Amino acid sequence: MTILERSDAASVATLTMNAPARLNALSDAMIAALHHALDGIANDSNVRVVILRGMGKAFCAGHDLKEMQAGRQAEDGGAAYFKDLFDRCAALMARVQSLPQPVIAQVHGIATAAGCQLVATCDMAISDDETRFGVNGVNIGLFCSTPMVALTRNIARKAAFEMLTTGRFVNAREAQDLGLINRAVHSDALERETQELAQSIAAKLPSAVKIGKEAFYQQIQMPVVDAYRFTGEVMVHNMLDQDTDEGINAFLEKRDPDWS
Repeated sequence: MTILERSDAASVATLTMNAPARLNALSDAMIAALHHALDGIANDSNVRVVILRGMGKAFCAGHDLKEMQAGRQAEDGGAAYFKDLFDRCAALMARVQSLPQPVIAQVHGIATAAGCQLVATCDMAISDDETRFGVNGVNIGLFCSTPMVALTRNIARKAAFEMLTTGRFVNAREAQDLGLINRAVHSDALERETQELAQSIAAKLPSAVKIGKEAFYQQIQMPVVDAYRFTGEVMVHNMLDQDTDEGINAFLEKRDPDWS
C-alpha cells in the first residue's frame, strides 16, 4: 500500500494521505512522502493547483504517538529524535506555503493537533459540515506549541488560546466563522466544491498566481509601509510579464486571453 497517492487531472494534482488505520497520522514516512511529493509538484508546470485530502474516516490526526513514544528508547530519552521530528514537520509546513501552486485542504472527519496545523497551513480549506478541529495535545500533557504557529496566523488570539489550553474541539461551522477554513459544505458536496475552487484557480494565469502566492506570505509579515513598498515592486514585475500584457489587452478588447 502506498502511504501517499497522487492523481492528476485538468491541471490539478490531488494528494491523498493513505494510512486510514492510523487516521493518516503525520508519521516519519508520511512527512517524508508529502515533502517529496510537493518538491516534485513544485517543478511540474502542468500542475496549477494541489488538493490535499485523507483516506478513510479522518483527514489527519496529527503526529504518530506510537512512533513518538518509541523514540524515547534512545539514550537521550528521545530528545534528538523529537527535535528532528518537529524540524521535519516545520519544513513540510514551510514547503506547503513556498510551493508555487496554491494548496487546498479537503477536510473530513477530524483534523487534530498537527493535522489541524496542516489545515491551517494550507492556502485554503474546505471541509464537510461534520468535521471537528482541535489542537488537543494539552489533553495528554503535550501542549500543541508547533501547531500553534499556524493556528495563530489563521484565527483570533483569544480563540486560539482557548482551543490550545482547553483541548476543546470546534465544529466545521465554528471553524469557518473563526477563519480556519474557507467554508463548510455537506459531505455529498465536499469533493465537488473543492474541485470547483481548484478549477477556478487553475483557469487563471499561472505566473500571476505564483507571483501572488509568494508575495502574500512575504508581505503578511511586514509592517504596512514596508508591505506596500514590497508589493508595489511585485506588481511592477507582474506588469512586465508578456502574458499579463496579453490578459489586459484581451480584457479591453472583450475577448479571451491567448496565454502562452
